[in-house]
Amino acid sequence: MLEGYTQATVAMLIFPGGLFALMAGLLFKGIDRVVVARAQRRVGPPIMQPFYDIIKLSTKEILIPESGNERAFRLAPAIGLAGSLVCAALIPVSGVWNGISGAGDIFVLLYLLGLPAIAFMLGGSASSSPFGALGFSREMIIMFAYEIPLLATLLALSLRAGWQFSLNGIITYQLAHGPFILDPVMIPAFLAYLAFIAGTMGSGLFDIPEAEEEVIEGPVLEYSGPLLALFNLMTALKLFVVLSLGVTLFLPTVIPGGIVTNILLHLVKCLVLMLVSVSLFRASTGRLRIDQAFTFFLKYPSSLAYLSLGLAYILR
Repeated sequence: MLEGYTQATVAMLIFPGGLFALMAGLLFKGIDRVVVARAQRRVGPPIMQPFYDIIKLSTKEILIPESGNERAFRLAPAIGLAGSLVCAALIPVSGVWNGISGAGDIFVLLYLLGLPAIAFMLGGSASSSPFGALGFSREMIIMFAYEIPLLATLLALSLRAGWQFSLNGIITYQLAHGPFILDPVMIPAFLAYLAFIAGTMGSGLFDIPEAEEEVIEGPVLEYSGPLLALFNLMTALKLFVVLSLGVTLFLPTVIPGGIVTNILLHLVKCLVLMLVSVSLFRASTGRLRIDQAFTFFLKYPSSLAYLSLGLAYILR
């Protein structure tokens, strides 16, 4: 039992979560900003800018709104960051890490993936800012919208893998039968997952809760200093988590060459997934209204996910 606790602690603090996931997430955010800038014919910031932002914010003063709820205001970013750290530790890395034994259930991840959004809502409501309240309501609505195709996608994957509810079971099935991204039955679910990534990361069409031109960053408007740095770390970690989960669910592969080779392969696949679902999407689209985004998820990603679920059930 002590060995299990030790592995879980290392997973959440060092690898594949913790320090490794934070560094990878910040690096991916830097690459994302550079790619978007180049696609829009701008110079853009350096790739290391997210690291510089964290260092700078860590030296600044924390300002608490006078009419806000100080306890909830301080607690919100810690809750979101902790949830993302646990998620990162639960997700296996093919050929490297099998996840925390007995805990890597897809429905556990389904609940934990919502903690960053809940943290944004808690922080926005605790700030007493009208922009924070507006961002809170938008975050809640769009969260309800993208959770529907995500749940249907996870059910379709589980059914296709023979009612496997563990990530290791889903990976084992794909290593034996081929990745789901090449399975015609699962391609609609993969497209639905791409939409989920864009929605949960607020990219392009779905940059609604924090729209700078409308609600001036919404839930995080009143945040500053180390608390804002925690939110930035949470966002970077969340980006890596949803990308890593997408690779695990649809494109797990193990190649000869050892642990380092498989880690690099995992990072490359996450990077490609980010370019498709976040960077190029953000660089080439505008922003929907919140009612349009809600309708979009109910119509298209949900329909694609349910299509894969129906086909998987018929061909079970």
